[in-house]
Amino acid sequence: MRVNRISRARRHAALGVSVAALAAGVTTGAGPAAAQPKAAPAAAAECSAAYKIEQKLSSGTTWRMCWRYDSKAGLALENISYQPKGEASPIKVLNSARLGQIHVPYDDGSVEYDDLTGFGFAQGLMNLDPGECPGGTIKSVKVPDSWDPDHPNVNGLCTTTRSRGHAYRMQGNSANKVYQAQGKDLLVYSVNQVGWYEYMTEWRFQDDGTVTMNLGATGSLSYEDYDAGDGRGWPIGKGPRAQATSHSHNAFWRLDFALDGSSKNRVEQYDSTVTAAAQGQQAATVKTTRTPVTKELAGDAKSYRWWRMVSAVGKNKDWHPRSYEIVPGPSTKYPGRSFTKHDIYVTEYNQCEQFASNNTGNCGTGAGKSVDKWVNGQTLTHPVVWMNVGFHHIARDEDQQPMPVHWQGFSIAPRDVTAMNPLTPAELAGQNGHWEFGS
Repeated sequence: MRVNRISRARRHAALGVSVAALAAGVTTGAGPAAAQPKAAPAAAAECSAAYKIEQKLSSGTTWRMCWRYDSKAGLALENISYQPKGEASPIKVLNSARLGQIHVPYDDGSVEYDDLTGFGFAQGLMNLDPGECPGGTIKSVKVPDSWDPDHPNVNGLCTTTRSRGHAYRMQGNSANKVYQAQGKDLLVYSVNQVGWYEYMTEWRFQDDGTVTMNLGATGSLSYEDYDAGDGRGWPIGKGPRAQATSHSHNAFWRLDFALDGSSKNRVEQYDSTVTAAAQGQQAATVKTTRTPVTKELAGDAKSYRWWRMVSAVGKNKDWHPRSYEIVPGPSTKYPGRSFTKHDIYVTEYNQCEQFASNNTGNCGTGAGKSVDKWVNGQTLTHPVVWMNVGFHHIARDEDQQPMPVHWQGFSIAPRDVTAMNPLTPAELAGQNGHWEFGS
């Protein structure tokens, strides 16, 4: 079942349109020219007003960034900075952030797709209805290599704000005072149609500094693919009929960090070991170990394991190095390809390494066309993070019609970017570190 996959006739036509671009290995796009990452501080987004996103949330946090539209990856965000209240200037977080691939293999082994580099993902940008962007702005996007060259402009980029519920709540030692705040997010998203699928690429920039990246799949079940006679599908019609073929969505994101304006960040891995309670102890003991990641990494998420990207040049007001922790989301790891066997890859920056599989950049003979081939022992001086989040789609009756959105994604969370919670109310600002009640 290629859920939401276009007809075979259109499939060949779509592939034919993009042959020239794929052969050339170029990545052109609307918006400002994609500047190469620099190791110099950059306080604000470096782009014209038409391609700038700047939003001050009601809690006082401001996010700034540039956007452009890539001919294969679609929406790309660049020069991303975060300025919570109390910080005199923006804190740069990322040089760039975008999708790195959507790999879709079928359970019956009949086909697999690389939707970004092989199936016209970017050219499928959809016009958004005003009701899809409540309280926000829909921007016009010029789609490179548009399937309709006479009409390349699409009203396809939404920027708006949304509430996310409690940011915190604390009553503390006083029954007469409750501290609580409702969190606010800047939401940036677009929708791209690939066959019968409609992919929602969503970026949530929270007022506490967290960034969440989600890929949502919705649209319609393909009417062609109810043919899973090998037992791998799921019946969604009357009785045992119309068995839709199961498949996987392996979504990759590519993050080029630039904490405090420098690309020379450090990577660290943390692992905790739990030892059963010894005699006289009430609970088990836990020891956490930090391991510097100095060379390229192919890593796997585990309980009691996490990674962070650490600034090499900046510290918060408590003199702690600023960093961002990588927070993996739920994932079904697909073992069928070498590049999907790990949850995270950290590679040394190379301009030609653009897509996690079926890479279109020309990296030279023997370099390999997938991210796993680029992990070859290089020392990390400008690390780039590739996150792999898998979803195994076994269709259900409720997937028709239309199909509810199913999401996959992950977050990066600030760790010591600010000396205290950036949303701390003024009357609690003195409670930093080891403070005493009543002081």
